[in-house]
Amino acid sequence: MKLQRTLTSPALRPLWLVIVLLVLWDLVIRLFKIPPYLVPTPGSVAVQLAAQWRMLLAETAPTLWATLGGFALSVVIGVPIAMWIAWSRVVESFVYPLLVFSQSIPKVAIAPLFVVWFGFGLIPKVIAAFLLGFFPVIVSTVQGFKSVEADVIDLARSMGASPFEIFLKFRLPHALPSIFSGLKVSITLAVVGAVVGEFVGSNSGLGYVMQKASGTFDLPLMFAALVVLSSLGVLLFLLIEVVERWLLPWHAAQRSEFQATA
Repeated sequence: MKLQRTLTSPALRPLWLVIVLLVLWDLVIRLFKIPPYLVPTPGSVAVQLAAQWRMLLAETAPTLWATLGGFALSVVIGVPIAMWIAWSRVVESFVYPLLVFSQSIPKVAIAPLFVVWFGFGLIPKVIAAFLLGFFPVIVSTVQGFKSVEADVIDLARSMGASPFEIFLKFRLPHALPSIFSGLKVSITLAVVGAVVGEFVGSNSGLGYVMQKASGTFDLPLMFAALVVLSSLGVLLFLLIEVVERWLLPWHAAQRSEFQATA
């Protein structure tokens, strides 16, 4: 009974889904006789993972640093801009449309410019990761600060609270769940942005491995790099989740109760 509860626990459900998808992947290839130069089998991808794990692990480091750099810029720049927008309707009317317009520009189209301006180092990849990751932070943070009820702020002011105290005790705690929601979206998009930068101009990183493997039609290696890249995104997402549970245990508990009743 205890083993059954462990195997059917919510924490293991994603693992079972992955296993089912892998089995379906293998069955589809066998049933439709898809050639390996189009779609590799899960077994061949696993073989490449085992054979090239040292190289893939080494190439993960540049992608990780670019992702973290872009994500850090998204937080450092995005949160203050979002607070500024939420604080003033005039600023919102000027800045918000420009931010929305910036998201309509394809990042792949402008990424080569970063290589021309900053070379083939880390900076172009960090900028690409930042451009993809900062908008969710701004949108979620603005929504979080704007969702504070006006009656609560008026009550705090009537009790003599200063603007800084209102921000620290009412506005910020109320906005933190929304901020963390934006951070979790941002970190996954930052991974994508780092890979976009590596596609355009780089001689290292998982994006470079995927591009090189695609050029030589080494699809098992390409899929192996995709597996590592996806795992990196999941781990970074879970790290933000852990920090959220540590800083906002009350919010995590409410979310767990909602999921249990759903």
